[in-house]
Amino acid sequence: MNARLGPQGKGAKPGHLYALVLIQYILHVVVDRYRKEREPEMFEKAELWLSERPPEPPVEKSVQRFGTHYTPIPVFRGERDLRDFLHARLGDLPGRHALIEQMLLVFFANANPAAQTTRDLYDDRELTTRDDYLKRVWELEKFFAQMPTFGPKGQSLFELLASPAKSSPDSLRGQLEYIRGEWADLLGPELLRALLVAEDIVREDERGPWTPGAGQTPDLEYLRRLASRAMFEGAHAEPERFSDDTDWMPRVVLLAKSIYVWLDQLSRRYGRPIRRLDQIPDEELDRLAHWGFSGLWLIGIWERSEASRKIKHLRGNIDAVASAYSLWDYRVSGDLGGDEALTNLRDRALRRGIRLASDLVPNHMGLDSRWVREHPDWFIRSSQPPYGAYRYTGPDLSSDPNLELRIEDGYWAQYDAAVVFQRVDKRTGDVRYVYHGNDGTSMPWNDTAQLNFLLPEVREAVIRLILHVARMTPILRFDAAMTLTKKHYARLWFPEPGTGGAIPSRAISGMTREEFDAQMPVEFWREVVDRVAEEAPDTLLLAEAFWLLEGYFVRTLGMHRVYNSAFMNMLKLEENAKYRSVIKNVLEFDPRVLQRFVNFMNNPDEDTAVAQFGKGDKYFGVCLMMATMPGLPMFGHGQIEGLTEKYGHEYQRAYYDEHPDEELVHRHEREIFPILRQRQLFSGAEHFLLYDVYRDSGEVDENVLAYSNGYGQARALVVYHNKWAETGGWIQTSAAFSVRDGEGRKLVRRALAEGLGLRSDSGLFYILKDRVTGLEYLRSGKDLHSRGLHV
Repeated sequence: MNARLGPQGKGAKPGHLYALVLIQYILHVVVDRYRKEREPEMFEKAELWLSERPPEPPVEKSVQRFGTHYTPIPVFRGERDLRDFLHARLGDLPGRHALIEQMLLVFFANANPAAQTTRDLYDDRELTTRDDYLKRVWELEKFFAQMPTFGPKGQSLFELLASPAKSSPDSLRGQLEYIRGEWADLLGPELLRALLVAEDIVREDERGPWTPGAGQTPDLEYLRRLASRAMFEGAHAEPERFSDDTDWMPRVVLLAKSIYVWLDQLSRRYGRPIRRLDQIPDEELDRLAHWGFSGLWLIGIWERSEASRKIKHLRGNIDAVASAYSLWDYRVSGDLGGDEALTNLRDRALRRGIRLASDLVPNHMGLDSRWVREHPDWFIRSSQPPYGAYRYTGPDLSSDPNLELRIEDGYWAQYDAAVVFQRVDKRTGDVRYVYHGNDGTSMPWNDTAQLNFLLPEVREAVIRLILHVARMTPILRFDAAMTLTKKHYARLWFPEPGTGGAIPSRAISGMTREEFDAQMPVEFWREVVDRVAEEAPDTLLLAEAFWLLEGYFVRTLGMHRVYNSAFMNMLKLEENAKYRSVIKNVLEFDPRVLQRFVNFMNNPDEDTAVAQFGKGDKYFGVCLMMATMPGLPMFGHGQIEGLTEKYGHEYQRAYYDEHPDEELVHRHEREIFPILRQRQLFSGAEHFLLYDVYRDSGEVDENVLAYSNGYGQARALVVYHNKWAETGGWIQTSAAFSVRDGEGRKLVRRALAEGLGLRSDSGLFYILKDRVTGLEYLRSGKDLHSRGLHV
């Protein structure tokens, strides 16, 4: 049918057919209610009306012709012939009266402009060549026009049945919305819920597998909303449950390394093979510690999925290893030296003040993971493919002789991105279709299998896994953590009727909020935080979380740190007013959130820092801010050396022949690393103040980022102009920030001199030293109090 209709995207879609079937069923329900509530003898009178009017043949003959074309189910099954069916009773109706109703419903389906792509399934064009079919329908319209009206607008039954298609002639979803809005009193709660689910299914089809979904707000819109107070809307209603930092956590400066690429680079740097974690030289750890790094994030150390590697090789990338986020199990890969090599590196690094960080991606596992083999019921699955067009004839990706695993053929031919893969247990013959991991923003991750967190045993197993990893590395980074919040896990996998569409085919599995809460009563991440605090204390929990959940993750769920992508995106685009607005909103809400942010200039999923910020003053200005803002600074792999290649998660070596930019490294050594070694001055928010810089004209220069901070009695002032231009102005008073006031909070401001702890004694002068230029300035304490500081 679709082949006849033409190019991809023009044909019929399953969701549209589902919607049309539901609409037709609802029309039947409305007809039945009309007969029972308004006119019990409706069909007898309709049959009499038709028999008294042309055309020929008699009414029964017309109905019989219709039944020949649209065969009733008992006749199709051979349970009775058509002539007997016409006079047999179906419940409280004779068969011929049921066919008169069907004649109306078939006419409305064919006349519906939004239902034309599926018309081959119920096409009445052969009947329309006969005079009697259409004339009988028009006579029925006249018949109902003189019968009692019905429905919320007092229409004839014929007009009522035609009204959904008239209200939204080009959209079945629009017709569903019309029925739900206008006919609610005619339908019961089950049908109203079915309408919501159908709207979601149609929305899934309208999106298609390649279209970004509602799960992730596009970057620019995300930044606009983040710059408003939207980030904290409703947050006051959430409980305040910050986790306490232990003494080392505020001083963490994190450096990311893609492990296989880094080992290859170290081999070239030190002139010997370095393939294992325990072979990483002490000299390298000494160098990182001297630079000021106290955290080392090792990306990709776990045992990876063999199926992921096979997929990449079969797609032509024979140099690739498996994705770092498609895992067999959370044990250190054997070729990296196993768990013993990690312990060796961890202990050597800790002696230098460096703590190791590792990744967990708890929402999914590799599609051939140990859990897929041993616990297939732990994954979101179905017994049939959600779409009938799915085919699984490609290569078997399993390494287990008792198991077959296949991704859908569309991945190999690059025409589709299926949401499930096929798992066949060769011992039992069991066939199931397991959902790939998916965050609803683009395509499924086709080398992964999605865990079902509605199952208590899954939640407990994942928590135990997290505790296992916490005993191996003291910093844990949770990948895509926002997908496991109750709000978004429900939206993606078990959407509340009327809110679906993020992941194709999941709307049919929707739940009300009450149903979902009954199966997942508390936030998974809150369980994790509490269990880690009890069973693996002194572990820093870091969440990669977006979707305006940053404040929620640290304030309510209790994560120690959360990603702050606004830092990179806004400062790169020089949207300085927006970024200053972000800081102000955080300060007015709760300054403690600010010291929980992870600020970065790139991360493994983004372009490199040199691609986004260059190597000049713009880069060093933003890098200086990253080193001096509250929170946790995170440097990307190759950022300090000025490397330009973005390393994929499947890389086992760099593809570019690059060498460190030594002058860039030296400039870091002069301007950035001395500040990193004083992170205690900048990491907290207790003494943090943001300032407006007023030009001589009286306007605020939004392009100047000015703030002060301190630790103990020490204070520092940071001023950076994130614009290629000259400017100047006065700093005097801070932006408002919230402080505790009894049971609530109030907003206060402080003067610059107060923020820096300066006295106003007559004759007292202060020496201000510029750490970048080395210049020193003499300023009167009294003048700083009364006028502020000109910059």
